Amino acid sequence: MAEQLNSLQDLAGAAGEAVVETAAPREPVRDELGRSYATGKRKDAVARVWIKPGSGKIVVNGKEMPVYFARPVLQLIVRQPFGVAGVEGQFDVFATVTGGGLSGQAGAVKHGISKALQLYDPSLRGALKAAGFLTRDSRVVERKKYGKAKARRSFQFSKR
Repeated sequence: MAEQLNSLQDLAGAAGEAVVETAAPREPVRDELGRSYATGKRKDAVARVWIKPGSGKIVVNGKEMPVYFARPVLQLIVRQPFGVAGVEGQFDVFATVTGGGLSGQAGAVKHGISKALQLYDPSLRGALKAAGFLTRDSRVVERKKYGKAKARRSFQFSKR
């Protein structure tokens, strides 16, 4: 090795191979109306979520969020991604949710908002990923098995 290698390109040239390209920075994904779309899931609930720049209005199934999610805890869950990303009140959200109960639906909307935010502005991905909002919570109710009272509970044992 008489010559000194100073960079990866020199190393690739010396080995006779092509230089491995690094991953290109993520591009924003928006439709013709300037919206980003994502699907969020939690338990049996599935939420389709569209976000666009606006005043912070959140509409779920045609109703304002405080009307649809009446419990303050559920409203807090839905607003969490904006707080973590530091963009409170900057995006309008339109969501349609089906399946599950209110708690699962709130989690699905949260997941959808998080995914749509990172598609709209890829620089927000790090904060959302660190908070765990981009990971789908895959816990679902276990199915009932035959010969059992519930999923795992057996019938009461009788000795006689």
